[in-house]
Amino acid sequence: MNVKENINDYYWSSLHIIKAKASFAQERIFLDEQIRFSSTNNNTNNMYVIPLIYRISSMNDQISISRLQHAIQSIIRKHQILRTALHLDTNGTIIQHYLDANAIINDKKSSRFSIINLPDEEHEQNEIVKKILNQSDLFDLSKGHVINCHILRRAQSNHTFTQNNNDLLTKDDLILFTIHHACFDGASTSIFLRDLSLAYQSNDLLSIDDNSVQYIDYCVHEHIMNMTSSQEFWQLELKGYTLTRQLSLPVDRQRSSTNQRSGLASSAQIIFDDEICASFRNYASSHHLTLFQLGLSIFYVFLFKLTHGQTDLCISSINANRYRSELVNMIGMFVSTLPYRVELDPHWSFDEIVKYVHEK
Repeated sequence: MNVKENINDYYWSSLHIIKAKASFAQERIFLDEQIRFSSTNNNTNNMYVIPLIYRISSMNDQISISRLQHAIQSIIRKHQILRTALHLDTNGTIIQHYLDANAIINDKKSSRFSIINLPDEEHEQNEIVKKILNQSDLFDLSKGHVINCHILRRAQSNHTFTQNNNDLLTKDDLILFTIHHACFDGASTSIFLRDLSLAYQSNDLLSIDDNSVQYIDYCVHEHIMNMTSSQEFWQLELKGYTLTRQLSLPVDRQRSSTNQRSGLASSAQIIFDDEICASFRNYASSHHLTLFQLGLSIFYVFLFKLTHGQTDLCISSINANRYRSELVNMIGMFVSTLPYRVELDPHWSFDEIVKYVHEK
């Protein structure tokens, strides 16, 4: 296939292949997991697990375990990425190949679907979930074991209706999906849940178009794109910026070296009241900004003040990277992490900063 100059200058179609180079996003995750988080000194085994957990909210929302299992199998059949293995070949290239659906589904050694009885105490339930997420054998990328479903049932003594029907889940039971990030991103969640609902409601296999574009096809198209113009853009955008330079933040402890990773992290959030949220939306609307652009501008100002006037700022944020219509309804790992650099004039007003960010 010839290298293409523009990502939109030709139609994408199924290539009907089962093996190809991994996508750039898959390579990033695969290598990071192998290099930084494979050490036995790490307390966390699964840095790239995406957990989706749902609680049955009422007695009227009973779920059949057997139908749920059938629905999951249907999704695995439809979306090849959920049965795709990753490995290094003899040339050091990361290769993906998707496996036969029946072989994956019928693999008795796989813990793809499990049922666990929960204790009544909530803190013990949380510990069980943490233990599942930290299982050393939760995934096996080399064998295409990238998705699991864990049924977490409360003590049956609390299930007066389901005591005679062990197939039904009911109020306060949990369904936990664990999916490896190498084959799944945030935007994949709604697609997964949509197809899960369709398969469960119909109790039948999802329709499959053999000519539809699969994730492995996207990977091939990605590798034949001409990235010259993109490289030139980013080289110009980051010219003169020292990527290893850290902001002068008023921290009470220094970051450890990249060779020492615990796998642990913390997050902080601020909840704004309705009045501030309304003001935020109104400002964005009146200045023709997206909420992201306004939030980014505010964060730059925050960093400017926090660092006592540093004007050359570069932060990272994720991009969905689903830049073609063929990718919108596809499960897979597309997300890219992009640097957002600004060089502020300390004399600018906030409106001028917003205008600058908007134009960039």
